[in-house]
Amino acid sequence: MALKYITAEEAASFIKHGDRVGFSGFTHAGCPKTIPEAIAQKAIEEHEKGNPFQIGIFTGASSGDRLDGALARAKAIKFRTPYQTNKDLRASINERQLDYFDLHLSELAQYLRYGFLGKVDYAVFEAADVTESGEIILTNAVGIVPTLSHLAGKIFIELNRKHPKELRGIHDIYEPKDPPYRREIPIYSPSDRIGVPFVKVDPAKIAGVVVTENEGEGGKFTPLDEVTLAIGHNVVDFLAYELKAGRLPKEFSPVQSGVGNVANAVLGCMAENKTIPPFTVYTEVIQDAVIKLMDEGLVTFASGCSLTVSNPMLDQIYERLDFFKQRILLRPSEISNNPEVIRRLGVISINTALEADIFGNINSTHVLGTRMMNGIGGSGDFTRAAGLSLFTTPSTAKDGKISAFVPMVSHLDHSEHSVNIIISEYGVADLRGLSPVQRAHTIIEHCAHPDYRPLLKEYLEMGIKGHIPQNLKCCFAFHQELEKSGDMRLVDWSKYR
Repeated sequence: MALKYITAEEAASFIKHGDRVGFSGFTHAGCPKTIPEAIAQKAIEEHEKGNPFQIGIFTGASSGDRLDGALARAKAIKFRTPYQTNKDLRASINERQLDYFDLHLSELAQYLRYGFLGKVDYAVFEAADVTESGEIILTNAVGIVPTLSHLAGKIFIELNRKHPKELRGIHDIYEPKDPPYRREIPIYSPSDRIGVPFVKVDPAKIAGVVVTENEGEGGKFTPLDEVTLAIGHNVVDFLAYELKAGRLPKEFSPVQSGVGNVANAVLGCMAENKTIPPFTVYTEVIQDAVIKLMDEGLVTFASGCSLTVSNPMLDQIYERLDFFKQRILLRPSEISNNPEVIRRLGVISINTALEADIFGNINSTHVLGTRMMNGIGGSGDFTRAAGLSLFTTPSTAKDGKISAFVPMVSHLDHSEHSVNIIISEYGVADLRGLSPVQRAHTIIEHCAHPDYRPLLKEYLEMGIKGHIPQNLKCCFAFHQELEKSGDMRLVDWSKYR
């Protein structure tokens, strides 16, 4: 069946108010760009006519500004899941202009297949190649494409010529059966291939192909500062100590790290510590630092859902694609983030906390418990199943006016039961096997900023007698003081005695 080549505007003309649309991609990687912008323009034109136009959006994770940003600015989003990082979309969420469903990334594909989130009317995929028989070669991410490909009524392809056809072979496309027919996911090392290198669809479902030449949206990371580097060194020193103590296998365990500067700092510091042997990566996002370590021989293989790298790094990967195709696999998010596989492999998970309380609970998502930052993403997928779960955070923010360590988190994403280790620029709090009071002393002494340690110790002494000595009269005093004066350091416990 011959493919039909159309314009982005023609593709957008199919999309109606109230439709639910699934997009490829995981972070900015692998996201379509031209068709979402055309949909956004259609929304603007419909709104100018006085007509309603909003759609529901499903993606693998967050997306680029040309998808989430364009549609948010056009007021074209009615519903969004499972994750986002765009400032304009974040503002719309916090102004409650749309419904946002924050969800563990590994669960979305299954939720869609179960019908929990309604039907998928259309899907839009960025591809490096597509054949007349319906074989789609994705670009630098997979996300939830395998599930969208058979649930969507019609599919549009953005054939992006910036990505080479030779990407065929870097993807491992596998979709598990739903219970009660599901079998084990047969991954026993990060390099195991279990699927096929393409997404196969009925070519009759492909409503059109839009040819593009879109650059990626992978900007460079902010240069590392002293605090970030100190956290990175503390993480690596801790892992080296665990290795020497025999609590990690001598071959080392696969590593997962979240997105951002701290993750890149940790991986960069691993190259400097000669105790750490060459290791593998089983993660969701493969970042620049992983590629650099692969070049140096310290990372031997990386399995993920996306190549979330800077544009210059992506160019380097494509220039040496034969080398990297032997060392990288890109999988669907329900495989890259699958707790069964994470538990089997004994993955070391390293994620970032927005705030932590002195008893070991983590808030990853909400500022002051109310304003969404990004979402839980894949941190829960890895934390709850990891062989060793670590959370990192700078001890303070806003020139010391905000403490990352508080009496009680203002929103709970990861409970004390899932958190093994917390690390700041000041040190490491190993919480394994500790009671709540022991955890509190450890976190205060090793991770909290010195300016806040006396305040946190005083709060602990004020705690109501019990297994966890919280004081419900003043457990949010840090947050209340921040809203009142703009500085958590000004908390006065005498008012609560």
